[in-house]
Amino acid sequence: MAAPISLSLSSLASKSQQLVRNERRMFVASDDGAMMKQIQSSHAPDGRVVDVKPILQVIENVLHHIIPNIDHTMNGGTGHIDALDDRTNSSAVGGALDALAYIVHKICCEVSCKCSGGGDAHATTMGILNMLSSYSWDAKVVLTLAAFAVNFGEFWLIVQLCTSNSLAKSVALLKQLPDLLEHSPTLKPHFDALNKLINAMIDVTKCIVEFTELPSEFISIDVPPLSTAMAHIPTATYWIIWSVVACAAQITGLVGMRHEFITSTSEAWELSSLAHKVSSIHEHLQSLLRLCYQRIDEKKLMEAFEDFKRTIETPQMDNLKILLKIFRKEETCYLMNPDKTEVLIDVLRRKHVLLLISDLDISHEEIRVLEALYKGERVSSELNYEILWLPIVDRSTWNDGFEQKFLSLKSIMSWYTVKHPFAIEPAVIKYIMEVWGFFKKPIAVTLDPQGNVLCPNALNMMWIWGNSAFPFSSEKEESFWKAEAWTLELLVDRLEPNLPTWVSQQKVVCFYGGVQMEWIESFTTATKGVAKALDIGLEMVYVGKNNAKERVKKITGLIKEKQFSHAWEDDNVWFFWNRLESMS
Repeated sequence: MAAPISLSLSSLASKSQQLVRNERRMFVASDDGAMMKQIQSSHAPDGRVVDVKPILQVIENVLHHIIPNIDHTMNGGTGHIDALDDRTNSSAVGGALDALAYIVHKICCEVSCKCSGGGDAHATTMGILNMLSSYSWDAKVVLTLAAFAVNFGEFWLIVQLCTSNSLAKSVALLKQLPDLLEHSPTLKPHFDALNKLINAMIDVTKCIVEFTELPSEFISIDVPPLSTAMAHIPTATYWIIWSVVACAAQITGLVGMRHEFITSTSEAWELSSLAHKVSSIHEHLQSLLRLCYQRIDEKKLMEAFEDFKRTIETPQMDNLKILLKIFRKEETCYLMNPDKTEVLIDVLRRKHVLLLISDLDISHEEIRVLEALYKGERVSSELNYEILWLPIVDRSTWNDGFEQKFLSLKSIMSWYTVKHPFAIEPAVIKYIMEVWGFFKKPIAVTLDPQGNVLCPNALNMMWIWGNSAFPFSSEKEESFWKAEAWTLELLVDRLEPNLPTWVSQQKVVCFYGGVQMEWIESFTTATKGVAKALDIGLEMVYVGKNNAKERVKKITGLIKEKQFSHAWEDDNVWFFWNRLESMS
């Protein structure tokens, strides 16, 4: 009796080969208008909702369990590997499949029957689409993939257990399944192609499901790029179902497998070509999905921007609501205090706060000068403000080097700092740049205890008038300028402690800069010579040059060594040029 069974079942192999070869005729058919109309005409959803996510998770568990075992067997391994961590929620899956088990079974039977009979792949695909006409596109692909997972899973269980389980061995004998290990050299191309196609099918299916989950409040299905993606999903669905039929045909070909199937390479080529097409579909859908997420992020950013703008322009009871909105919602609002201890942002509630905003190129000189003001003598007991550093960084280029630079800067600051730059809400960064005008050069935005913005950049007045400009409001700055006279003292106040003495002695004071040592030597010698000839009291002070730190440092050392004149240290040089710029 064995021979007739073997002969009868072996005929399935040639029929399945015929089914796979039929793909060549229809390989690009779904891409023309007529075929698209045929696909669309099969779609008549009745509004039923299918929770596809838990079903898809089980499908992935099945197929991703089989694939590594196939690779293991084709590479000469024995036994089976079970490395997957199955986190399937059985109750969720059971609930999702309660009303769907029958339709999954029908698809299983349809695929098995048509593949066994050598039917046309396109006709089988359209038959399944018509069977699933009342379901959404994502449900169609998931249910079809579920049917394939059932068929392939049952097949592989028999293959895997037939050497150790008598029942599986008997079923394998009746099906005339081959010894995969024995035929692995010739079957490997078939299974390699099958694995690639299965992975591509899963990728496209997950992509289709992901499109259905996009938040409608941030992206419209009627507007590109989502409308473009939705127009491509019917074709993608068609090719996924076609691929299931092709994979099932390949597996059916192993039943009663004959020599010509073992040695044939055309089936492997067909599956490889199909895998390439499905992978191309995935790449295209993935690119559209990225555009959708980009559009969603832009919409979220604008909504958050407008929300922050409304908040900061609306009178508040205190500054806490504004301070909280500076940070991402998912972040717990912890800061690092001057003692480098984690504290809640509430510590800044109802205080004057300077938001020090910079990138990671803020100079150490600027930090030290600001620290001198922050920790220095306060002009009155009411002068009480805190500084909070908000570093603005580019997330797309962030690396370990920037991380270390951030940590280094944070460690030398004696005021409050964020725990990490990524904690800052992107919409607030947009506001900082567009409304407060931040671009590379540090600024300090003043918030009063009620959260009102007193000045979009208080650094200029701080460099000129120091803490006497508190509370660092635009009105205070304007009143200072109205009352201020342009004098040498205004320019170099606190930078040159000897200036009052020199002025009282009626000396001529010459501040000079530059980075050419030969010129400096010539200039100082000539100037001293003229002063001596005219019997004029003269003091000369070297003030360096803006943005030439290392060269200025070297020249300062030479000037002091040769006693050409007085010369300031790095911090005073930086302070002088920034103070001068603040007055312009």
